[in-house]
Amino acid sequence: MVNVCGIDEAGRGPCIGSMFIVGTLYEEGKLKALRDIGVKDSKLLPHKKRVELAKKIRKIANKVKVIQIEPREIDDAVDGKDGLNLNWLEAIKTAEIINELEPDKAVIDCPSPNIRAYTNFLKKYIKKSLLDKTILIVEHKADKNYVECASSSIIAKVSREQEVEKIENMVGQSIGSGYTSNPVCQKFLKESWDKYPGLFRRTWISWKNHKHMKDQKKIEEF
Repeated sequence: MVNVCGIDEAGRGPCIGSMFIVGTLYEEGKLKALRDIGVKDSKLLPHKKRVELAKKIRKIANKVKVIQIEPREIDDAVDGKDGLNLNWLEAIKTAEIINELEPDKAVIDCPSPNIRAYTNFLKKYIKKSLLDKTILIVEHKADKNYVECASSSIIAKVSREQEVEKIENMVGQSIGSGYTSNPVCQKFLKESWDKYPGLFRRTWISWKNHKHMKDQKKIEEF
């Protein structure tokens, strides 16, 4: 019996809220069941369908591991603390999933343009006992090409959407998608960038621009 794990993330780019990395583990023979229920890349599915599929996926999977990476940890990586960047942070969390789920094969949607460098960094954090037995498939667009990876993208996306809903309940208004390309998010960011500690990714240029404008106003007051 071969156990296969798919790993993908959601929420890498927003200026508000967390990123979620998910690993789903299956006996290889169960992958057909994922195809039968219509599992595919989460970006190709409407919200309602993702929520419905996420529940079914959890019933089919042997194990599901969800890691939430909050803005502060993301900012530390983007700032280069401990020699990290966002790709390396994602690799470390991906290794954490592999170490816990212990698959025979892991299919990983690669966030880096340099697949070889990403794979080599990832291997540094995988337990040696697993490196000797686990096949690593690290590819771009793995969420489109491998159903196990697509299932993780769905759960990650639903986790991200649930967090957005919690944030909106906390602040009492819509934040849109959390991406700065979204007009609703732009409005919320403009009005609230200096409120709600821990909510915003302060290394994002969109947040920095608002801080810079405030700092400029303070200088002009002299």
